[in-house]
Amino acid sequence: MTPSPLIAIVDDDGAIRNGLSSLLRSEGYGVELFASAEAFLDRSAPNALDCLITDIQMPGLTGLELQAILRKDRPSMPVIIMTAFPEPTYRERATANGAICFLSKPFNADELLNCVGRAVRQPR
Repeated sequence: MTPSPLIAIVDDDGAIRNGLSSLLRSEGYGVELFASAEAFLDRSAPNALDCLITDIQMPGLTGLELQAILRKDRPSMPVIIMTAFPEPTYRERATANGAICFLSKPFNADELLNCVGRAVRQPR
């Protein structure tokens, strides 16, 4: 049996992390939750992950800074960026760094699931 794709969620808001986790688990995905970019970067086995969903605005490293680090260290990992502050410069930066999706909060479940589905299907 093929293992379920493993999705990392990085957001400082626990309610967002838990809500997204419930949605993705209900669709058969494995999920790991992180309250900060730094906690994610401390993870011992990033190669086991199939996709990263990250918020932009967080204490410490931002989601865009995390994306830039991953682009160097793990360029094939699909990244989905989400934000409550969808400024054009954020979208441009996320897209330029290869984000598979840029979601403005609040977004609907189907939008996120479509993005995750594209992310886990893309070749690496």
